[in-house]
Amino acid sequence: MDCFSLLRARMNGLWLERDFSFAAHTSIGCGGIAAACARPADAAELCKLLAFLGREAVPYCFLGAGNNVLPADGFFDGVVICFSRMNGIASDGLGIVCGAGVSAGKLLRFAEERGIGGLEFLTGIPASVGGAAVMNAGVREGHLADVVFTVTGIQNGEIREFSREECKFSEKYSIFQGGIAVTGVYLRGTRSTAEEIRKKRQDFSEKRKRLPKGKSMGCVFVNPAGMSAGALIEDCGLKGLRVGNAYVSEAHANFIINGGAASAEIEALISMVKERVFRKTGILLREEIKRIPNP
Repeated sequence: MDCFSLLRARMNGLWLERDFSFAAHTSIGCGGIAAACARPADAAELCKLLAFLGREAVPYCFLGAGNNVLPADGFFDGVVICFSRMNGIASDGLGIVCGAGVSAGKLLRFAEERGIGGLEFLTGIPASVGGAAVMNAGVREGHLADVVFTVTGIQNGEIREFSREECKFSEKYSIFQGGIAVTGVYLRGTRSTAEEIRKKRQDFSEKRKRLPKGKSMGCVFVNPAGMSAGALIEDCGLKGLRVGNAYVSEAHANFIINGGAASAEIEALISMVKERVFRKTGILLREEIKRIPNP
C-alpha cells in the first residue's frame, strides 16, 4: 500500500493531498513530486502523525512557506508535512501567541492593529512563523530570536516548550534544524502605535524592493562573521555565473535565480560558488538554505 493510501486508511480525519508538487509550493519553483502531503490541524494531530510515520517507517519532511528551501528532483515516496492549518493567533498585552503556519504578513497586521511593535523587521520576508523560528529569520536590524519568548515543538514524540535559551539561536540557526517540529511561537513585542509601526514597515519594505526579482530561495549563504557573503561572491567575479538555467543574480550575488532549471543545476551552481570562493579566499561559505526532502 502506498503511503497516501496508508495514511488515508489509518489516520482518520487527517487533511491529505496526493502527488504534492514541490515546484508549485516553493519560491525557487523546482523539484519533484511527493507521494503525499499532510496538513495537521494542531500539535496533537501532528504528534499522532509523527508517531504513526515512525512506526510504519514512512519518510517525511517539513515544509513551511516554501522559501529558503531547495527541493530535490524526482519522486519522493514519503510525506510532506505542511503547517498551514496551524494558523491561530492571539495576544495578551504585548505578547503574541501564534501557530507555526501563521505568515509573517498576518503576524505583522495583527501586531499593527494592537500597537505591538518590535516585529517590523519581518516586513516582506516570505516566511511562516514556524519556519522563521527554525531559521532564526531576520535582517541586519533584527532576527526572530530578538522577540521570541518561548517556542512550542515536538521532540521525541512529546509536545514541549522551549525557552529562548534552549532554542540556541545564532545566525540563521536554531536547535529546531535538528528535526524538532515547531508548532507554535510566543513572541513579546514593545508598546508602539499603528502609525509608528506603519512607518517602520514602509522603511523595511523600501529596502526589500532592491532585492532581485525572479524565482529564488532568498539568500543562499549565511554571512561570515563581519562580512557579506554577497560581497565575497561578487569580489570573486561570480555574478552571472551559470549552470544550465540557474544563475547567480547580477543584482545581488547571494541570490541564485531559477530561469527554468532543475534542482540538480541549482545544486551544482551552489557547489561551484562555494568551491571558487574557498579557493580564492579560504572562506567556506555556509548554506542558509535547507535541502528537502532531508538527505
